[in-house]
Amino acid sequence: MYEIRLSAQAMLRMLQMEDAAPLFALVDANRLHLRQWMPWVDHTKSVADTESFISSAVAQHEQNQGLTYGIRYQGRLVGIISVHGIDWTNRNTTIGYWLSADVQGKGLMTLAVTAYLDHLVFGEWGLNRAQINAAVENKRSRAIPERLGFQLEGILRQAQCLHDCYVDLAVYGMVAADWKKRVKNLN
Repeated sequence: MYEIRLSAQAMLRMLQMEDAAPLFALVDANRLHLRQWMPWVDHTKSVADTESFISSAVAQHEQNQGLTYGIRYQGRLVGIISVHGIDWTNRNTTIGYWLSADVQGKGLMTLAVTAYLDHLVFGEWGLNRAQINAAVENKRSRAIPERLGFQLEGILRQAQCLHDCYVDLAVYGMVAADWKKRVKNLN
């Protein structure tokens, strides 16, 4: 699934090597914003670093371990959504995402996570469980699973090293049966 339409102005498009320069420019322009919650930002110093990231995303796809999509709004790249591998034995995955500061508050990430779950996680892949982890203090990131009906399953203490200090992660889960009930209730 190369592209997934989100709205008249937004879509998900599979990340490709041609996205390296615009993706690096986006990270660079949002460095302070992203650095608050993303430990990888300081290690992304050049287009070559972004090319390495895209290469690993392509390899992940080739190994049947998930897809990394660029989130596009009004024709430009504004963020990323992907999974951190797939546990095929237990049929579950963890979703990660980020969005440029200038397009937050437009519902784009809610649309992106919903589409990713509908089309891939609980659709094409037929997984049973999706998880989203977010730093306890990252209220914007936590709002996405809460808005979509994920259950807060607990807090992992000092689970992420963020710039030489540890932060607690809120763990949210959604299972396929609950997602299907949610979708049915919306119709």
